[in-house]
Amino acid sequence: MKLRLELFVESIENSIEFYRDILEFNVLKEAEKDYVPVRKGDVILGLGEMKNLPEHHPLKVNNPNQKNGLGIEIVLEVEDINTFYNKIVSKGYSIETELSKKPWGLEDFRLLDPDGYYFRITSIAND
Repeated sequence: MKLRLELFVESIENSIEFYRDILEFNVLKEAEKDYVPVRKGDVILGLGEMKNLPEHHPLKVNNPNQKNGLGIEIVLEVEDINTFYNKIVSKGYSIETELSKKPWGLEDFRLLDPDGYYFRITSIAND
């Protein structure tokens, strides 16, 4: 089994810039602008524009007080957390929670994508 997440966004272009330029995902097919998959390693995120969802779709955000991804934390495990963190900081992207060691022994930091999806970027546990 594999996991692919689909994120519904306001602007495909802004999302592509974030995932390609900040998190360094590869854009799999940019020609079809209604749905664009991005990939990094075994992680695939499908990006679709919110406006293309049917009006009564359960994920459609219609209320300005409603937030995308409310109640979801997307966790990305990376081999070299320090290098990855420093790359993002050097690009000037806003970090929600700075890199720190957690009581459970891993290091992580948190950020929001342009649509408010919450990401925890973490080191990999040694099993």
